[in-house]
Order: sequence, then structure tokens, then C-alpha cells
Amino acid sequence: MTAAMLTCLLLAKVDGPALAQGSAGSDAKLEPRYLIDVPTAGILAHGEIALDMDFFQNGGLLTGLSVGLFNRVMLGLSYGGESLIGTDAANWNKSPGFAIKVRVIEETEFIPAIALGFDSQGKDFYVDRYDRYSIKSMGLYGVLSKNYEAWGDLSLHGGVNYSFERDDGDDDPNLFVGLDKSIGPVADLLAEYNLGWNDSNHDALGRGRGYLDFGIRTSLGGGLTIGFNLKDVLRNQQDVSIGTRTVKIEYIKDL
Repeated sequence: MTAAMLTCLLLAKVDGPALAQGSAGSDAKLEPRYLIDVPTAGILAHGEIALDMDFFQNGGLLTGLSVGLFNRVMLGLSYGGESLIGTDAANWNKSPGFAIKVRVIEETEFIPAIALGFDSQGKDFYVDRYDRYSIKSMGLYGVLSKNYEAWGDLSLHGGVNYSFERDDGDDDPNLFVGLDKSIGPVADLLAEYNLGWNDSNHDALGRGRGYLDFGIRTSLGGGLTIGFNLKDVLRNQQDVSIGTRTVKIEYIKDL
């Protein structure tokens, strides 16, 4: 099943709510919990549950399920693999991913929201020879997010992380930054830069350029949001020619 077909099936179940009831656009009712691959300080409210589906190269699919607890804590599980779409034999990830995020400070007029978390789930395909994902998991991280009114909404994000995927010999801490800018009531433009300090030595996949990603996402109504992304624009990984195109579908509802 293609991403477009899945989107149509999900849309068929959406009725009534305004398009703004997603996580994109100036009228969004839900907090974005991520940009493309890097996290924000956004979190699910108590009693909300989220289904995330990432479609990537080689027929890959990563599915995650998250739940909001006590308005400040979010737990998540994820699993996926390559060749799940197509005719080749499925190549499942080595193990499921686990995530927890705690928002320790709420955003005010002058103070950004701050969240601490752990996420063992890397992105894209799994590389057996290095015992890591193509894009390393965040591991332990801290992130801050601040929203401003600028012809709609402009949100800035930045953080530090330490991944436990280090069998490639690169165990440096890492930094990431990003932004999302609303373009009308139901769409956002996204940009992020993962500096890739933990993916830059001769045994790693990266070449020291970091990961620069761009995307656009739009709210489709009823808690449904879809995003289209262009990743690794700087060609940090040698086998990437013009960037990696991925699709992400998010569906959030109250329990």
C-alpha cells in the first residue's frame, strides 16, 4: 500500500472537525512533537494517543505509538523495517524503539519550553555492519522551543543529545537546531540541521557535513497531519545523490 493510498483511507474516516485540528499551520490545535527527525519540546496532552507512520526509501516503514500522561510526560514505542512495501523479503529492525519525553518547563512570554527525553529509535534503514540506524537515534536529549508571532507562527528549536549507537567508533555528543514557519492556517514549512558530530569519523556513515533537512506538512482534519520531507540535502552520507524523500503521517486523538 502506498502512502497516498493510506492517506485516502485515513481521510475517509475523518468527519466534521475543522482542518485546523492537526499539528500544522497557524490554527493548529495540537503541538508538533518533532520537526522531521529531531524532536521539539512539544508533547501530547494527558489522554491523547498518537500514531506515527514514516515511509522511507527501499519500501521502508517505521510505525510509532505514543501516549500522553499527566500533561507533562509522553511515552512511545516504535518498530519497522525495510522492504515492507514491494516484492522483496521484509527486513525488520533489530529491536523495537522506546521513547520518553518530559516537559520540565512550560513556555512563557520570555522563557522557552524545555523538555528532556530519551529515544532509542533511529531513522531510516538499519546498518548491520555498524549496529546503528542510517540516522542515529537521539538517545538522551534536551530540547528547548520558543514560538513567536511573525506573519503567523514562527517556532525555533535547539537541543543537545547523546546517542548510544556508537559501535561505529563515534561517540561524541551532538547538537541540533530547527524551525517551523506557518504558511496559512493549516500548513508549515520545516527546516532542521543535525550537526552530526556523532557521525563524522572514518568508520561512520557521515562525512562531517551534518544532516540538513527540509519539509512541508499540512493538517488534514480530525487530528490527521501529513508531511513531505527532503533529507540530507548536504549529502553527508556518500550514497545519497540528491537527498532522501520521505513521507510522514501523524494521527492524534483522545483516548
